[in-house]
Amino acid sequence: MASVEQPCYTLINVPVDSEEPNELQLKQDIEKGDIKSKIDALKKVIYTILNGDKLHPSMLMHIIRFLLPSQDHTIKKLLLIFWEVVPKTTSDGKLLQEFILVCDAYRKDLQHPNEFIRGSTLRFLCKLKEPELLEPLMPAIRACLEHRHSYVRRNAVMAIYIIYRNFDVLIPDAPELIANFLEGEQDASCKRNAFMMLIHADQDRALDYLSTCIDQVHTFGDILQLVIVELIYKVCLANPTERARFIRCIYNLLQSTSPAVRYEAAGALVTLSSAPTAVKAAASCYIDLIVKESDNNVKLIVLDRLIALKETPSHEKVLQELVMDVLRVLTSPDLEVRRKTLGLALDLATSRNMEEMVLMLKKEVQKTHNVEHEDTGKYRQLLVRTLHQCCIKYPDISSAVIPLLMEFLSDTNELAAADVLAFVREAIYRFESLRSLIITRLLEVFPTIRALKVYRAALWILGEYCNSVEEIQDLMHHVRQSLGEIPIVDDELKRAAGTEVEHDDAMQQNVQRLVTADGSYATQTAYSSGAGGGSKKSSDEKRPTLRGFLMDGEFFMGAALATTLTKLTLRYVDLVFDPKKQNLFVAEAMLVMATILHLGRSGLPKKVSTIFNTDTYH
Repeated sequence: MASVEQPCYTLINVPVDSEEPNELQLKQDIEKGDIKSKIDALKKVIYTILNGDKLHPSMLMHIIRFLLPSQDHTIKKLLLIFWEVVPKTTSDGKLLQEFILVCDAYRKDLQHPNEFIRGSTLRFLCKLKEPELLEPLMPAIRACLEHRHSYVRRNAVMAIYIIYRNFDVLIPDAPELIANFLEGEQDASCKRNAFMMLIHADQDRALDYLSTCIDQVHTFGDILQLVIVELIYKVCLANPTERARFIRCIYNLLQSTSPAVRYEAAGALVTLSSAPTAVKAAASCYIDLIVKESDNNVKLIVLDRLIALKETPSHEKVLQELVMDVLRVLTSPDLEVRRKTLGLALDLATSRNMEEMVLMLKKEVQKTHNVEHEDTGKYRQLLVRTLHQCCIKYPDISSAVIPLLMEFLSDTNELAAADVLAFVREAIYRFESLRSLIITRLLEVFPTIRALKVYRAALWILGEYCNSVEEIQDLMHHVRQSLGEIPIVDDELKRAAGTEVEHDDAMQQNVQRLVTADGSYATQTAYSSGAGGGSKKSSDEKRPTLRGFLMDGEFFMGAALATTLTKLTLRYVDLVFDPKKQNLFVAEAMLVMATILHLGRSGLPKKVSTIFNTDTYH
C-alpha cells in the first residue's frame, strides 16, 4: 500500500509555453517576497503537486516556516488547499513529523477571532483522513459548537459528524453532544446540520427530538423541514407501524411556504399511504406547484410525478376527480407543458367530468382567436386533437363541439384546419345522427375556407355525404360562387382587358391571338400572359377562391371538383324526377367541367398542367 500513488484531486491544464517553476526561486519568493509573490509561489507549488510532480522535502518546511504564520486570508485559503493535496505520510505510511507543527497552527486557527477562518478551517478538517492529525484538534472543535456565529457552529457540527463517521473513537459521545446542542440551538442551518447528523448517527435521538417539537414543524425553516421529511420517510418505510405517529406531520408540511418541501412531502405521502385522502392531498399539492412555479423545467418534473401517480389504478380514480384542477396548468405558456397536461387530462376523462372538461377546452380554443404568437397555432392544433379524441371517446358531446371546431376550417393555420377536417371526416362517418348537423355547418363555413388542401378535402366530404336535394343545390350554389362568372377564360380575358384600359390604353395594342379548344380565337393581353404587375396582383386578390386555385395551376383541385359534381349529379337524378330539372342540373355540372378544361388549355393559369395534352383532352 505504501507504493500506491497519491490520488490526483484536480486536473490542471498547464500552458505549453509556461516555464517550469524553479525550486530556488519559489523558496526565495516564499521567504522574502511580498504578499503577492508569496501567493503566486504557493499557487505554483499547488499546481506542481496536482500535476503529479513530487515536492522536495525541504519545500514543506519552508512553507511551514514562512507561510503558515501569515495572517493574510488569501494565503490561508490557499494553504487549506495545499494541506489537502500534499502527501502527508512517508513511504512506509507513517505521518510526516512536520505535520505536528501544522496541527498546532490549525489549533490556533480554530481559536481565531475571525469566524471565517474558524469556519473554513473546520470545513478543511472534514477532508482529512489521518486520525493522528485530528486527535489533537478535538477539544478546539468541540469548543466551536459554542461560538457566537452560526457559520462556525454549523461547520463544527459537520466536522464532528464526518469525524465521528470516519473515526468514532476520536469522539464517541458525538450523538449525545449534538443532541444537547440541538435542544438549545436557534439557527435554522445549525439545527438542520445537527438533525441530519442524528438521522445518520443515532436515529432514535432524532426521533425523540422530533417528537418533542412535532407540532412546531410548520414554523421551522425549509432546510430543516426537508431533513424532517427525509427522516419520516426512512422511519415509516422501515417500520410501517410508525406511520400513524408521523403522517399528520407530513400533511402539515404540504402547506409549507417552500415549494421544495411541499414537493418532497407530497412524494413521501403517496409512498407511505395509499388512502384516497392522502393521494388527493398529494395530487392537489403537485397541481398547485405546477401552476405557481415559473420555471418550466420544474413544471415538467412535477407533471411527470403527477402522470406517474396516474399509473396506479387506485390512484387514477382519485385523480379523475381532479381533472378540472389539472386543466388549470394550461395557463402555462410552454407548449410541452400544455401537451403533457392535455394528455393527462384526456387519460383521466370520464363520462362524469367530460362535459365540464370540454367546456373548459372550448374556452381555451376561443382564447386562441386573434392571438399572434409563434406557439398559438400549435396550441390550437393540440386543443383540436384533444377535442377530437374526446368526441370519439364520448360521442354525446360531439354536437356541442362540432360547431365550434368548424370555425377553424377558415383558419390561416393550415395544420389546425386539417386536424379539424380529419375530425369532421371521422365524425361524419361514425355518427350518422350528426351528419345533418355537420353538413349544414360545413356548408356554412365552406365559402370561407382559404387553404387548398382543406378546401379539397371539404369538397370531398360534401360530395360524399350531401344526400338531400337542398344540400346538393346549396353545394352547387357555393361551387358556382367560388368559380365566379363562367366561362372562366372569357371572364378572365374581359377582366384583363378592363384592367388595361383603366391603367394604360397603349397596352391594348400588345395582344396575342390564341386558338381555343373549340377552334375559335381568344384574345390574350399582356396582362393575362405577361409577368404580373400591380394590376395582375389586384386581379388575383379579387378572384373567387376556387378560381384562384385553378388560375394558380392547381388542376388536381379541378379533378376533385369533377368527381364531386359527378356524384352530386347522379344523386340528384335519383332524387328529382322532373326531367327538366334533371337536365338543367346535369347541364350546369357539365358546363363547370367544360369551363375548367377550357381554362387548362388556354394558357392563362400560372402553371400549365401535363394532363391537358391533346390526346387526353380529346
